[in-house]
Amino acid sequence: MHFSIPDTEDFISDTGSFTGFNIHINGTFHCCLRYKQLHNLHEQLKRSLPTLVLPHFPPKKLLPLTPNQLEQRRIGLERYIQLVGQDPVLSRSDLLRTFFLNAQQESSFTDCREVTIDIYLMNGYRISTNIYTTEYSSKVLEKACLLIDLPKEYLYYFSLYLIRQENNGDITIMKKLMDFESPYISQKQLNNCKIVIRKSYWDINYDLELMRDRIALNLLYIQALSDVERHWIVTTREILEQLSNLQARGNKREYIEIVRKLPGYGCIKFQRSIVDYPQPNTPATIIIGNKELNLLTSNGMKIQETKFKVTRIRCWRVTTIHSNEELSSNSSSDSQPHLTNLELSFEYLMAKNLLKWITICSEQAMLISVCLQSIVDELLNQKSGIDITQNHIVENTQLSYIRRDGSNHRIKESSSNDTITSLNENDTPNNNQQSSMRKKIKEKFSTTVTFKNGKESVHNEAFEDIGDDDL
Repeated sequence: MHFSIPDTEDFISDTGSFTGFNIHINGTFHCCLRYKQLHNLHEQLKRSLPTLVLPHFPPKKLLPLTPNQLEQRRIGLERYIQLVGQDPVLSRSDLLRTFFLNAQQESSFTDCREVTIDIYLMNGYRISTNIYTTEYSSKVLEKACLLIDLPKEYLYYFSLYLIRQENNGDITIMKKLMDFESPYISQKQLNNCKIVIRKSYWDINYDLELMRDRIALNLLYIQALSDVERHWIVTTREILEQLSNLQARGNKREYIEIVRKLPGYGCIKFQRSIVDYPQPNTPATIIIGNKELNLLTSNGMKIQETKFKVTRIRCWRVTTIHSNEELSSNSSSDSQPHLTNLELSFEYLMAKNLLKWITICSEQAMLISVCLQSIVDELLNQKSGIDITQNHIVENTQLSYIRRDGSNHRIKESSSNDTITSLNENDTPNNNQQSSMRKKIKEKFSTTVTFKNGKESVHNEAFEDIGDDDL
C-alpha cells in the first residue's frame, strides 16, 4: 500500500478544535484521522504483533502545536504510515485492513445498510449483488462470484476493479479495489466508474488450474475476448480470423489456448504517457505483464518496443509534479488532460554496474506502481511456496476503533459488517459539525496525490535474486 498525508484540516467540535490528517492510499483520498486515532492503531499493532519492531511513531506533545510543529507531525505521521504500508507483514495485517475500512466509512459518513450494487464482467454482463455499504472488497467479490456459481477455491484468482469507459469506447482501469476499502464507498468517490471482475494474477500458468472449472474458464474467456477486441492482445489478420471461428463455435478452451501464446495476453495496457526514454518528452504506451514493463514508442513509421524486466528494477517512486491549482488552470485544455500530474520513476539495471532512472508521466502512475508491487509480491510468494489463497486468511482478533469524537467501539475483525455505524445514533456528531466536516471531506475525494517530497521509494525485494544470467 502507498500512503501519503499531503495536508491537514482544522475542525471545531463541541469539545474543542482538532486537526485532521488527510490520508491518501494508492493515490486517492481515503480518510481523515486525528493523531490519537493513528496512535491508537500503533498501540494495537504493537500488542497484536509483539515480535515485530514497529516504525517510530511521532511522540505526543503536552502543549498546543505551533504551525511548524504541526508540519513536523504531519511529516512524521506520513513517514510512519508509509513504512507500515511497505512492511510485508504489517501491510497484510487484518487489523490494519479493518482499521482503514472503518476510517473510510467514518470519513465518508456512510451508514451501514444493505444495498444492491451492479458488478460487471468484461463483456458487460451485470451481476446485481446485495451487499452492506461497508463490506470490504473480498467479501463483495465473494458474494458476486457466488451468484455466478464460481467455486470458492477459485475466488482469489480474481479481484474487483474500477474502470472508466472513455468516449472512444476504450476502457481505463482506474484502480484495483483492496480489502481496506468498501467498493460501495470507493465507487461513489470516483464518478462514472463501473466495478468489474478481472484476473488478479500475472503468471499465466495459473490459467491451467482455472481452466479445469467451467465457470472459471468462462471468466477467462470473457476477459480474453474483451482484451482482443480492445487490441490489448496483439493478433494478426489470420489469427483473428481463427479466433472468430472459434468464438462462433463456442470453443472457449481452444480460444484461450491460442491467445495465451500471443503478445499482450495477461497484461494491462495503460493510457498514453510521456517518458524520458529513449529521449525526453517521448509519447509512449505502457504495458505491464509477463514480469515486464514495456514501453511502446514511435520511431518514424515504426513502433519501437523497449522491455524492462521487473526483477531488474531496483526501486521506484511516485510523485506529484503539479499542484491542484495548476491542474485546475489547465483543465480547459483538451490536449492530454491530467496526463502529467503524476510521475513514476524507477531505477533500472541497464547493464552490470549501470543503474539508470526512467521516468513515466501518467495519470495512472499510481496504478502502474500497484501493478509492479503485485508482480513482485507474486514472484516472492512463488519462491516461498505460498499459494494465492494463503494471502487472504482472515485473522480472528479484536480491534478497538476510536472515532474522531473520542467514542470507542470494539470490532471483531472476522465480521464483514460489524463496523462503527453499529453505534447508537446518539453517539454521532451534531448536525453542524457533521455538515462542516462532510463538506471538507467531500472536497478531497477527487484529489490524487502521492509521496509529497518525492524522496521515498519502494524497494524491490525481487531485485535481490538477480544473477549474472539476467544480465
